[in-house]
Amino acid sequence: MLKRRKNSLRARALLALTVIAASLAIALTTPVRLGLDLRGGTQITLETRSTATTEADREATDRTMEVLRGRIDALGVAEPTLVRSGDHRILVELPGVQDPKKAADVLGRTAQLTVHPVLGTAETPDGTSTPPQADPAKEQTLPDESGQPLRLKAAALTGQDVEGADARFDQQSGAGWHVTVDFTGDGSDAWADVTAQAACHPAGDPQRRVAIVLDNKVISSPQVDPSVGCGTGIPGGTTQITGSFDDAEARELALLISGGALPVPVETVEQRTVGATLGEAAIEAAAWAAAIGTTLTALFVIAVYRLMGLLATAALLCYGLISYAALAALGATLTLPGLAGFVLAIGMAVDANVLVFERAREEYAARSRPSPRSALTAGFRGALSAIADSNITTLVAAGLLFALASGPVRGFGVTLGIGVLASMISALVITRVLAEYAAGRPAVRRRPRLTGIADTGRVRDGLLRRNPFLMRRPRRWLAVSGALLVMAVSGVLVRGLDLGIDFTGGRLIEYSTTKAVDPDRAREALTEAGFPRAVVQSSGDTALTVRTENLTNTEAATVTDTIGGLGGETKKVRDELIGPSLGDELRRNAVIALSLALGAQLLYLAVRFRWRFATAAVGALVHDVVILVGVFAWLGKPIDGVFLAALLTVIGYSVNDSVVLFDRIRELLTRDRTTPLSRLTNQAILQTLPRTVNTGMGAAIILTALAVLADDTLTDFALALLIGVAVGTYSSVFTAAPLTLSLNPPDRRRRQQEAH
Repeated sequence: MLKRRKNSLRARALLALTVIAASLAIALTTPVRLGLDLRGGTQITLETRSTATTEADREATDRTMEVLRGRIDALGVAEPTLVRSGDHRILVELPGVQDPKKAADVLGRTAQLTVHPVLGTAETPDGTSTPPQADPAKEQTLPDESGQPLRLKAAALTGQDVEGADARFDQQSGAGWHVTVDFTGDGSDAWADVTAQAACHPAGDPQRRVAIVLDNKVISSPQVDPSVGCGTGIPGGTTQITGSFDDAEARELALLISGGALPVPVETVEQRTVGATLGEAAIEAAAWAAAIGTTLTALFVIAVYRLMGLLATAALLCYGLISYAALAALGATLTLPGLAGFVLAIGMAVDANVLVFERAREEYAARSRPSPRSALTAGFRGALSAIADSNITTLVAAGLLFALASGPVRGFGVTLGIGVLASMISALVITRVLAEYAAGRPAVRRRPRLTGIADTGRVRDGLLRRNPFLMRRPRRWLAVSGALLVMAVSGVLVRGLDLGIDFTGGRLIEYSTTKAVDPDRAREALTEAGFPRAVVQSSGDTALTVRTENLTNTEAATVTDTIGGLGGETKKVRDELIGPSLGDELRRNAVIALSLALGAQLLYLAVRFRWRFATAAVGALVHDVVILVGVFAWLGKPIDGVFLAALLTVIGYSVNDSVVLFDRIRELLTRDRTTPLSRLTNQAILQTLPRTVNTGMGAAIILTALAVLADDTLTDFALALLIGVAVGTYSSVFTAAPLTLSLNPPDRRRRQQEAH
């Protein structure tokens, strides 16, 4: 028996060392990919639209993505990302790009490229250019680059005749930047004909020009060089467009000419821009929150569990290393909510250790001749089912976030899932190896109180001494829970829900100003500028947030100019646009995610604990969700995608407490088939309450640090989780347990059948 135990310990130690070594190697060689909300840049989600002639199916979206890839490469953006999402959406990430207007204009153009002979200039009666005509196959009048209207013949060439274009710098002649255009075989002949006819007109005559038109806009109208003779044209399939270009103008013109036509039109349904300074500040704030929160949590765990707490803290550091390495190895993107999930998972890693140590304390107290090592072994064995059940329920929530959420919130789902798996490795492998090795040392065996599991703790001692019968009248607790629900629903009815742009669609722009701006004054100025429905909020002295309905990039620039007129030097630090169609979809997905989360919890718990326990647990979860939504309604906090992430996390976290309680009730029912269920439930509550209190304290420390030190977005996120932890701790005891007693039959025979 002893030999087998040693072999088991060696196997676990070897596994722990292998995992730590592999994680360290990955962490040192593979950097984690940061999301745009952490490193700055623009993220645009495009949706393809069907036309009368072309359906926007998967194949058309793939062809569109390849055209867009060429445009992005020509923009010169470092490390861009272009991926298809579903059959109709393309996600574009442009690190370092702070001008979403330019990026959206280049990407969103349908790029119907045509080349026209010029018939001459034209003037409209009011002296302005004639509105563009839609049919390039007919004569039309369009303004050139300087605004002079030109009469154009029907198109002689289209984008299909252009093979490519490139911006080049002529160092030998000193002519500067020019654009070289290459034509296809048919395009070469057509270009030669167009330039041959244009060359028959004298220099300076508008008819010697050739107009290159993109989406009914003249992007270039060069004049055929005087060296080209009449009727000769420019042969060879290559031509040069010269002018007083700088490098940026030449590259943009080449990009527009060579970009090609998109197979189908695209529409921007989501756009997010984050300044690099905001991303750096978010990383710094989250790092401080993680450092301070982890330090305080470690001190708390060490104070409660002494040596075992110290070893658990070492395992927590290994947890951080494993989580980081997993993110790097999987190529996952670490977003701002994901960073919060990384910090939050530290509290969840503490939960597994607390479960084991509290169970070990019970085993130590129950044995006549105990040893710390045997108590620990029994503690790990006894807590395994509760740890597995609670972590699986959290993984369900993380999976739903990844499947149904959008934008950075998906990164939170990934990070949370990785954190849960890493916490299980940390607690069940690394902590166990360290704890069992330390507990087997002679010095520790002689001083069992040093381990922290040789005494039951103040909370448990106080409960056992008083032995309160909390479940004597369970309906009273249900009445209290009902009163809390009424207050929460009243908040929704009286104050309403402040749905964020994630669910309503619209635009949110955050500014940093050099002078403090009064929100009321900013609201008045925006109303005068034509935005009467703008919602203005201040954060600190020089931070201002403007939320409006959907705005074009030109309208957004007007908003920026208006704020700049009040705040002095104004910097845009964040810009988010959600189209109405995507807002409807996200709102629908939020309802689906919540429904699936509750349904999945019900199904899993029904398999593990019978349907009455599962129904009670899900009833408590609904109670938690409604109260959290009601509190945010009373506080006037936004209900957005980040709040959805917090809500699903609360569902996963809250059910942990119920799972631990039900796991203990099931164990007591197996041992004792004569004691009334209310007494057994009360006994289970008293036995598991120390774990619930200690776990809640550990999570609260982490979340408080996050709420105090993080930016506004994560502050609301941490606040939601803090409320959820508090409500979940209450409901697992005073909602789920009374519901269980109300749903279970009162007579003993049926209760015993239920135990089977």
